Amino acid sequence: MALQFADLHLSPVAFNIPLIHWPVHWYGLMYMIGFILFLVLGRVKLKQRPDLGWKPQDLDDLLFYGALGVILGGRIGYILFYQFSDYLHNPLDIFKLWQGGMSFHGGLIGVILAMVLFAKKKGVTWITVTDFIAPTVPIGLMVGRIGNFINGELWGRVTSPDSFWAVVFPGAQAEDLAYLKLHPEIQNTFIQLGGLPRHPSQLYQALLEGFLLFVILWVYSKEKRATGAISGLFLLGYGAFRFIAEFAREPDSFLGYLALHLSMGQWLCLPMIVIGAWMFAVSKNSRRR
Repeated sequence: MALQFADLHLSPVAFNIPLIHWPVHWYGLMYMIGFILFLVLGRVKLKQRPDLGWKPQDLDDLLFYGALGVILGGRIGYILFYQFSDYLHNPLDIFKLWQGGMSFHGGLIGVILAMVLFAKKKGVTWITVTDFIAPTVPIGLMVGRIGNFINGELWGRVTSPDSFWAVVFPGAQAEDLAYLKLHPEIQNTFIQLGGLPRHPSQLYQALLEGFLLFVILWVYSKEKRATGAISGLFLLGYGAFRFIAEFAREPDSFLGYLALHLSMGQWLCLPMIVIGAWMFAVSKNSRRR
């Protein structure tokens, strides 16, 4: 039987700061945890790459550039890729980051641009920088997806109520009702559960594009690789895992399915897969030569 999300007793607020009673939300806390994990893992990587000649202080600069790229790129990407017309009519909503609305693909572009600036400062190629940070990124993505699950957002598609891992998300009521109009035969399930059972796709993504991709990249990058190989493997791995996970994720209600019955996330992953496979192949060939 599907699990009621309310039975998990999860709240978007992680805790309140004593005395001032300021709420700290999981959405922001997961970003902070991801940044801290980057510093920890980055120091391990520095020991594996003494040839770079970087110091721990360089990680602090790298984090600053990367954080700006993630936040600005993620927000701008979400606006452009998903809800441009809405923000065009309500421009002040752009600054309401606490309401969510971040795009990984936009954040990726932002990080790449930030790494270009950092590379110029250090006098190295930007691909050298992205090769260094790529193995540390998935673990941050993992905690971010866990945060999405705690928030009860970005839920999955409707599945069988017999799936013990299925979850009934209270926030999906509008999508549930829209689904019922097309599938009235499952109305009894809706009445019995108070909603429709859905895939916890946030956890699928945490496992695939987070933990599994982290293990693959971390093991692969233990040895010095051809320039671009690690970055290419990251793009290829993330694009493929995200594309697969999107089959279990509910498309954004304001977009729905696009051409070929694919979601926006899947279409944005296709260039990543192609570019990543090309980078990986070219770097391997150059290494052989």
